[in-house]
Formats: sequence, C-alpha cells, structure tokens
Amino acid sequence: MAASQVKVLGSWPSSFVMRTRIALNLKSVEYEFLEENFGSKSNLLLKSNPVYKKIPVLLHLDRPICESLIIVQYIDETWTSGPSIMPSDPYDCAIERFWAAYIDDKFFTSLVGIAKAEGEEKKAEAIEQTKEMVVLLEKAFKECSKGGKFFGGERIGYLDIALGSLVGWVRAVESMNEFQLSDKETTPGLAGWAERFCAHEAVKDVMPGIDKLIEFGKMILSKLPPTN
Repeated sequence: MAASQVKVLGSWPSSFVMRTRIALNLKSVEYEFLEENFGSKSNLLLKSNPVYKKIPVLLHLDRPICESLIIVQYIDETWTSGPSIMPSDPYDCAIERFWAAYIDDKFFTSLVGIAKAEGEEKKAEAIEQTKEMVVLLEKAFKECSKGGKFFGGERIGYLDIALGSLVGWVRAVESMNEFQLSDKETTPGLAGWAERFCAHEAVKDVMPGIDKLIEFGKMILSKLPPTN
C-alpha cells in the first residue's frame, strides 16, 4: 500500500505515537509521518481528532483512527498478511488487554509522577511505588510470554508494543533521577525483554535516543508551573 494512503499524525518523543509506528513496521506497511509541533495543534489534527485533540492519529484512506491501543488493534485487523499482533486465544487476548490498560492507567502515570515529584521524600515515594509496579509487570511477562522472548511469545505482540513504547522514557527518567527500576537481578525477565525489544528491526529506528529524550524532558519540566 502506498505511503500516501497511510499517514500518522504524531511527534517523535511520544511513546503513544511510537506504538502506531511499531505496529505499522511489524506489518511492513509504508506510511507518511506527519510531525506535530510541540505546543501547537495542526488544523489536520483538530479535524481528525476533534474529541481529544491529541496524537497519535492514524489516517487510512483519509479516515482517522484515534487512541494508540485502538490504532494498534486496527492495524492488526486491517493488514492481516503480516504477523499477528493480537493473541489468537480469547483468554490470552483479554489478559494482554488488561495489562495494557494497567500500563496506561497506572504505570505510565506513576512514571510521570517521578519526573514531576518535588522534594526527596515525594520522589522516593514515587520511585518505590513504581518499583512495585515493575515487579507486577515482571510476573505478567512470565505469564504472558510462556517462556518466549517477548510478551507475545516468540514475536512482538500487543503487550510488547504497549509497554515497550515506554522503555526509552523509563531509561530517561532513571537517568535524570539517578535510580534504576529494572535490572537483571530483581527483574531478569523484563531486563532481557527490554534489550530484545529495542533491538528489533521494527523498533530500533523509531525509538528515540536517551540523550535526546532527556533533553526534551528537561524542556517540558522547565515549562511546568511550580507546585505549592
């Protein structure tokens, strides 16, 4: 399919935009990436996502699909010739959807909390809370992978994309705050998985460098209003 028929509205630092790009890469779908400028919203974005007014948006034959995890499912169901992203078993599918929701509702929010925390006590609390979540995700990896290299078994799947898109920001937040959430001793499954995920052909060219993310993260934090 020609790239002109598939477009992605997004911004390079966004983990949620990365989900869309990884899914398209896994399916070998050519697409045009339309970069949105930070701090502003293009007319195309506002027209394509009038409800939430946010990225990512997948434009397929000029029809918009919004919300990253919904987009990933759409890609899997539309381009069936490529490797499957969603599990074939309904139970496995439900479990992966559960953990993907957990990642967005809890883990991502907690990670942002570390970055925004002011004062050593609040930051330490946020880090400890997030470490507990990583332990749960380690257990989820063992359950979902069934001994394979990825959450999806021997290939990248839905839950790999959901969590893997955050790996760059996890490492950036770790570096900025001088701590480590996951290592080979405490969470060996996740540690090895993260390395394999980032090295995958569908991922490595869209995963931003840590230094670049740190620079962008510091810029974002500098623009936040002070908390009382």
